[in-house]
Amino acid sequence: MYDISTRAHALSLVAQGRSLNSVSKQTGISRYAIRSWQTRIEPLSHKAECPRCEQVPQPPKDAGAYAYLLGLYLGDGCLSKQPRRRGYALRIACADAWPGLIAACRDAVKAVRPTNSVCVIQREGCVMVTSYSHHWPCMFPQHGPGKKHERPILLEPWQQRIVDAHPWEFLRGLIHSDGCRITNWTSRTVGGERKRYEYPRYFFTNMSTDILRLYTDTLDRVGVEWKPARQSRRAQNISVARKASVALMDRHIGPKY
Repeated sequence: MYDISTRAHALSLVAQGRSLNSVSKQTGISRYAIRSWQTRIEPLSHKAECPRCEQVPQPPKDAGAYAYLLGLYLGDGCLSKQPRRRGYALRIACADAWPGLIAACRDAVKAVRPTNSVCVIQREGCVMVTSYSHHWPCMFPQHGPGKKHERPILLEPWQQRIVDAHPWEFLRGLIHSDGCRITNWTSRTVGGERKRYEYPRYFFTNMSTDILRLYTDTLDRVGVEWKPARQSRRAQNISVARKASVALMDRHIGPKY
């Protein structure tokens, strides 16, 4: 009774996190019909091309977008099993204060999995950029039980090759998730007069020693000087403050927006 476009529209509304009841009221389609389409139609759509599931696994087609998304995932992302949809939800937390970051995150998710829809779910003070697919664990084999800082985080060889080829995209993702660019200040006495000086600085903060190592190894690879900064009780800060290194970071990353 319903054509494929009607069915696809109803399923896309469900994929945005809406209940079957609300989708049924909006579309006039019974909840029973929508539920049956989830088991009969949605699994077929999720079998769309996955480069990691092919007989000879390949890297994602848009490697630059993947490197950026990998950085976001390692910082503020997670995967969770969705029993109703029999797939996984990728969720990247993005602060409301950075609309440009939210847009860049959505673009990266769509570039990595073009056949899957992307939605934004509002939370207090942030949004969750969300996408559902059976294949997200293929893209992020770092997924596992528990928190990232409580388990080893190691890149697969194919991921490391992408990071080596697109180091700045990877660093941008890490900075956009768990980093920032700030303006520090200090004062000096010059000619008997106390003067204030301001200078920009990048910080990256994470609780995982493995993720910190991935960050600093990549900084070394692109020629950025860094040093550990004052640590909190639970996390470690990496600082980039030397003028030439900050200029290099500004050229390729810049502040969030």
